[in-house]
Amino acid sequence: MKIAVFDTKAYDKPGFEAVGEKTGITFKFFEPKLNEDTVELAKGFDGVCIFVNDTANAAVIDRLHELGIRIIALRCAGFNNVDIKHCYGKIHVVRVPAYSPYAVAEHAMAMLLTSVRRIHKAYIRTRDFNFSLNGFTGFDLYGKTVGVIGTGKIGRVFIDICKGFGMKVIAYDKYLAEDAGLEYVDLPELYRRSDIISLHCPLTEETHYMINAETIGLMKKGVVILNTSRGALIDTDALVEGIKARKVGAACLDVYEEESDIFFEDFSGHIVEDDTLARLISMPNVIVTSHQAFLTEEALGNIAETTAENLLEFEQSGACKNELCYHCGRVDECRKHRLKKCF
Repeated sequence: MKIAVFDTKAYDKPGFEAVGEKTGITFKFFEPKLNEDTVELAKGFDGVCIFVNDTANAAVIDRLHELGIRIIALRCAGFNNVDIKHCYGKIHVVRVPAYSPYAVAEHAMAMLLTSVRRIHKAYIRTRDFNFSLNGFTGFDLYGKTVGVIGTGKIGRVFIDICKGFGMKVIAYDKYLAEDAGLEYVDLPELYRRSDIISLHCPLTEETHYMINAETIGLMKKGVVILNTSRGALIDTDALVEGIKARKVGAACLDVYEEESDIFFEDFSGHIVEDDTLARLISMPNVIVTSHQAFLTEEALGNIAETTAENLLEFEQSGACKNELCYHCGRVDECRKHRLKKCF
């Protein structure tokens, strides 16, 4: 198979080159993101490999189909940037559902600790030989209540880490993990009881802007909000207002709803025109990292290997266990559920 890899960064290449040599798959790396302007780069390939900020809308999918593309291989877990329903009958879509839940969960805890103990500020201060502790008073995590929204693999690893700190955990998920021994509550109760709220759920129509002015109003004064999932889970304008009103005590964001044209790029020598992001970064109780929670050696290796396995499985059998469901409507006769080719 020949696969066009879009939005490629230097850290992507070693893993994919290694699995390419091992499997015989040819990966061609392109720096531009996939969108309506760059889709022609896919000509002559069997499939495309894309990441979180590539765009596979209806127009792109139609053109990929015309170019003979048979498969879109997401090298991530989320798929909100792909029009899955429009793909049905045209192009198969596979993803990497779990590359390293530890990487993301550990990053979420690293941001939380950095924020509440002012580690980022202490680093800057001591670099100037300023050893004053003024303004560095934090709080113990022990005994605090953390509300975890989403109890998939990443959410449950984060819960285990929190338990290790002696924190009380409450959780919300549309689909309960019955064997997890968790205290599930509804969202309003989670908002009211939590000292810290961490988001570990996918972005869907239902979860879009689940953190908004109304839900922030339900939260404790001084609540800390963590987001390592998808930016549009949070209404950023409402978050800014919540911080200004001293309702939100801190925010730790590895994702941002308007990140697609900013994250993964170097703008250190430029003026960033996104006023909302600039304001967030300027706030002393906000930490922003540029969608790096996944970025560990283990995760990158797993992403490349699983992507290659998905492609080989599809090539050999026409079906793949990590293929996304196309909502064909045939609940009892769903071919995917019977591990057969959808179409």
